Amino acid sequence: MDTDKICAESIAKQYAPKSASKLTALKKLDAKAKRPANVFAYSFGIASSLLLGAGMCLTMGMLGPGEGTLFVLGIVLGILGIAGASVNLVLYRRILETSKKKYAFEIMELAKGIAGE
Repeated sequence: MDTDKICAESIAKQYAPKSASKLTALKKLDAKAKRPANVFAYSFGIASSLLLGAGMCLTMGMLGPGEGTLFVLGIVLGILGIAGASVNLVLYRRILETSKKKYAFEIMELAKGIAGE
């Protein structure tokens, strides 16, 4: 009988209106601050990898005859892909730093409010 009561209470909690806590707001604000850097890093990394792969395919003759201008184009695309992948981390850190500066005051105020309680 006691387990029925516990089960009923757990189901009722799922449908009860949730109150927004300061900790939840802090976590959401932290995720909001990190999101632009993450989106950029993943998008730029994928694009750089695809560029490198296309360059490799052109160089090896998988997409074309593997001779002449396509061979040179493949080398250029491969170098651009490698360069993009190489600077991705640096760009990610810069974007993250500027985004953290943008939300630093709000995050610090919320954190102080939580710590002060």
